[in-house]
Amino acid sequence: MEHEIREEQGATVVAFQGDVDLQSSPEARKALLEAVAMGSGVLVDLSGVDYIDSSGVASLVESYQKARKQSQGYVLVSVSEGARRVLELARLDKVFTLCDSISDGLEEIG
Repeated sequence: MEHEIREEQGATVVAFQGDVDLQSSPEARKALLEAVAMGSGVLVDLSGVDYIDSSGVASLVESYQKARKQSQGYVLVSVSEGARRVLELARLDKVFTLCDSISDGLEEIG
Protein backbone atom coordinates (compact mmCIF):
# COMPACT_ATOMS: atom_id res chain seq x y z
CA MET A 1 0.00 0.00 0.00
CA GLU A 2 1.11 3.52 -0.74
CA HIS A 3 -0.48 6.76 0.40
CA GLU A 4 -0.29 10.46 -0.25
CA ILE A 5 -1.41 13.30 2.01
CA ARG A 6 -2.09 16.66 0.41
CA GLU A 7 -4.12 19.77 1.00
CA GLU A 8 -6.89 20.69 -1.37
CA GLN A 9 -9.03 23.80 -0.93
CA GLY A 10 -8.47 23.88 2.83
CA ALA A 11 -9.14 20.17 3.39
CA THR A 12 -6.68 17.33 3.90
CA VAL A 13 -6.85 14.56 1.30
CA VAL A 14 -5.44 11.12 2.12
CA ALA A 15 -5.23 8.98 -1.02
CA PHE A 16 -4.46 5.27 -0.74
CA GLN A 17 -3.21 2.92 -3.46
CA GLY A 18 -3.17 -0.85 -3.16
CA ASP A 19 -4.43 -3.16 -0.43
CA VAL A 20 -5.22 -1.85 3.04
CA ASP A 21 -4.83 -5.02 5.05
CA LEU A 22 -3.33 -6.33 8.28
CA GLN A 23 0.19 -5.65 7.04
CA SER A 24 -0.41 -2.09 5.85
CA SER A 25 -3.16 -0.92 8.22
CA PRO A 26 -0.74 0.47 10.87
CA GLU A 27 0.66 2.81 8.19
CA ALA A 28 -2.88 3.69 7.04
CA ARG A 29 -3.95 4.36 10.63
CA LYS A 30 -0.98 6.67 11.18
CA ALA A 31 -1.69 8.60 7.97
CA LEU A 32 -5.38 8.98 8.79
CA LEU A 33 -4.75 10.17 12.35
CA GLU A 34 -2.12 12.64 11.09
CA ALA A 35 -4.68 14.02 8.65
CA VAL A 36 -7.24 14.47 11.43
CA ALA A 37 -4.59 16.15 13.60
CA MET A 38 -4.10 18.79 10.89
CA GLY A 39 -7.42 20.24 12.02
CA SER A 40 -9.20 20.66 8.70
CA GLY A 41 -11.78 18.43 7.09
CA VAL A 42 -10.54 15.05 5.87
CA LEU A 43 -11.24 13.41 2.54
CA VAL A 44 -10.15 9.78 2.24
CA ASP A 45 -9.67 8.85 -1.43
CA LEU A 46 -10.21 5.11 -1.82
CA SER A 47 -10.23 5.02 -5.63
CA GLY A 48 -6.93 3.13 -5.72
CA VAL A 49 -7.81 0.57 -3.04
CA ASP A 50 -8.32 -2.89 -4.50
CA TYR A 51 -8.92 -4.58 -1.16
CA ILE A 52 -9.55 -3.47 2.42
CA ASP A 53 -9.90 -5.85 5.36
CA SER A 54 -11.28 -5.39 8.86
CA SER A 55 -8.04 -3.86 10.16
CA GLY A 56 -8.17 -1.25 7.40
CA VAL A 57 -11.82 -0.57 8.15
CA ALA A 58 -10.95 -0.21 11.85
CA SER A 59 -8.41 2.49 10.91
CA LEU A 60 -11.12 4.35 9.01
CA VAL A 61 -13.56 4.07 11.91
CA GLU A 62 -11.01 5.23 14.50
CA SER A 63 -9.99 8.30 12.51
CA TYR A 64 -13.64 9.06 11.71
CA GLN A 65 -14.53 9.00 15.41
CA LYS A 66 -11.60 11.27 16.24
CA ALA A 67 -12.62 13.72 13.50
CA ARG A 68 -16.20 13.74 14.79
CA LYS A 69 -15.02 14.48 18.34
CA GLN A 70 -13.15 17.48 16.95
CA SER A 71 -16.17 18.58 14.86
CA GLN A 72 -14.32 18.02 11.60
CA GLY A 73 -15.80 16.86 8.35
CA TYR A 74 -14.76 13.34 7.29
CA VAL A 75 -15.75 11.93 3.91
CA LEU A 76 -14.80 8.87 1.89
CA VAL A 77 -14.44 9.76 -1.79
CA SER A 78 -14.19 7.78 -5.01
CA VAL A 79 -14.65 4.51 -3.13
CA SER A 80 -13.57 1.57 -5.30
CA GLU A 81 -15.99 -1.28 -5.90
CA GLY A 82 -14.00 -3.67 -3.69
CA ALA A 83 -13.83 -1.24 -0.78
CA ARG A 84 -17.51 -0.33 -1.20
CA ARG A 85 -18.54 -4.00 -0.94
CA VAL A 86 -16.68 -4.37 2.37
CA LEU A 87 -18.22 -1.17 3.75
CA GLU A 88 -21.69 -2.31 2.66
CA LEU A 89 -21.24 -5.74 4.26
CA ALA A 90 -20.34 -4.05 7.54
CA ARG A 91 -23.18 -1.53 6.99
CA LEU A 92 -20.64 1.25 7.30
CA ASP A 93 -21.89 2.79 4.07
CA LYS A 94 -24.68 4.10 6.35
CA VAL A 95 -22.16 5.55 8.85
CA PHE A 96 -19.63 7.20 6.56
CA THR A 97 -20.48 9.91 4.09
CA LEU A 98 -19.55 8.58 0.64
CA CYS A 99 -18.98 10.97 -2.26
CA ASP A 100 -18.27 10.17 -5.89
CA SER A 101 -15.43 12.67 -6.29
CA ILE A 102 -13.05 14.94 -4.40
CA SER A 103 -15.00 17.99 -5.57
CA ASP A 104 -18.24 16.47 -4.20
CA GLY A 105 -16.43 15.68 -0.94
CA LEU A 106 -15.14 19.23 -0.64
CA GLU A 107 -18.67 20.49 -1.14
CA GLU A 108 -19.97 18.06 1.51
CA ILE A 109 -17.56 19.17 4.24
CA GLY A 110 -18.11 22.80 3.28
